[in-house]
Amino acid sequence: MDAFVIIWAVAGAYIVRFGFEPSFVVDGQEVTYIWLSAALVVAWWFMLGAWNTRQSRILGAGADEYKRVAAASLWLFGLVAIFSYVLRIDTARGYVGIALPVGLFGLILARWLLRQHLSVDRQGGDSMSRLILLGGPSAVAHLARTLTQGMHSGYLPIAAYTPGASESSASEKISGLPVLGTDPGVHAILEAIDRCKADAVAVSAGVQLHPQTLRHLGWELAARNVGLIMAPALTDIAGPRIHTQQVAGLPLIHVTTPTLEGGQRVAKRLFDVLVSGLLIAFTAPLMLVLAVMVKIDSRGPVLFKQERVGIEGAHFGMLKFRSMVVDAEQRLAELAHRNEGNGVLFKIKNDPRVTRVGGFLRKYSLDELPQLFNIFAGSMSLVGPRPPLPREVEAYEHDVRRRLLVKPGLTGLWQVSGRSNLSWQDSVRLDLYYVENWSLAGDLVIILRTVRAVFHSTGAY
Repeated sequence: MDAFVIIWAVAGAYIVRFGFEPSFVVDGQEVTYIWLSAALVVAWWFMLGAWNTRQSRILGAGADEYKRVAAASLWLFGLVAIFSYVLRIDTARGYVGIALPVGLFGLILARWLLRQHLSVDRQGGDSMSRLILLGGPSAVAHLARTLTQGMHSGYLPIAAYTPGASESSASEKISGLPVLGTDPGVHAILEAIDRCKADAVAVSAGVQLHPQTLRHLGWELAARNVGLIMAPALTDIAGPRIHTQQVAGLPLIHVTTPTLEGGQRVAKRLFDVLVSGLLIAFTAPLMLVLAVMVKIDSRGPVLFKQERVGIEGAHFGMLKFRSMVVDAEQRLAELAHRNEGNGVLFKIKNDPRVTRVGGFLRKYSLDELPQLFNIFAGSMSLVGPRPPLPREVEAYEHDVRRRLLVKPGLTGLWQVSGRSNLSWQDSVRLDLYYVENWSLAGDLVIILRTVRAVFHSTGAY
């Protein structure tokens, strides 16, 4: 796929810039770009390999694959620019200006398509790395559940090994996995690995092994071409917050504290203002049509303004297209017994208060378009936790209040992960994960995922 995309991009750039002529005249000299194009194709393909963009451990999940593809491409064209300057070669800027963006877009799109195919494969149990989990019983159980829920990552737990645990636990199962032993010896562990034919060993927290034993185990696994994965007891921590440092031969893991201050806060605000302003201008005709539909469908105002809780607990009026009858709030008490929401949230799949047009608006999240004005004004952000009602905030536990450390968003991890189908615990976990691991790149990914979630309309009611 890489080779096809690169050839397509370079050949297309050549044809667009120079036509079908094999050579042309510049300053009285005949110049041939065919050989340069061939060299560029080969160099680009090898550059992607040099940046390890095809490693199995990064395929199918995470942003690392895309980052490496972009880095390899930008480094290559940076080197082309440097050599052109040093050797005083006047490389056609139009040729490079077409090949780089088209090729980079094509490579990332191809990797995304491959990722969709791989994800379907992995949901069926194929294209997976077989893991034996090494550690304490509770840590192994947690790791097994997490990996099983994230099948798209490509790791399939097949067995557990609990060194130093009681002998009785060896005959029991941990999260459905057979426990192959408790002997802390290297040879016993290796026999268990050979018995279950694992591709890699994941060492979790609570493992009762001496550091020297782990070192010898690593050597033996390397000789057998079996991977060794260290799984520390860190949950819901994004990659950019984790940094390793070698101190006296020990790989120390530093976890930085996320902050949304200074330049980051300004960058997020500028991003919100620019994008929301463009979206308001672009969707203005659509919003006008929807306003007319709402007005014709049922009596009452076009817009519904509801009090919500924003950053640091500040209250604001959130705008939406009215999707319910005028007396919907007054009828809330009589429908309380039909609540199908996830704990604190009140939701009914077939809510009798929803109008005909309102059902359509909710299905495709069109009722939320007026929130672009909230974003432009500064009370909301494009991406953030779900904007809660005051009565929901009153029911929050202490930890859940961390959701209020950032502005609520038009979309967020809750929007792209199932919306109303999520449990309350999952909704809180996703919102807290966003608060703890915010980044502008992460916001862009969530916005792109939102488009797909809206068209699928999963969990929208």
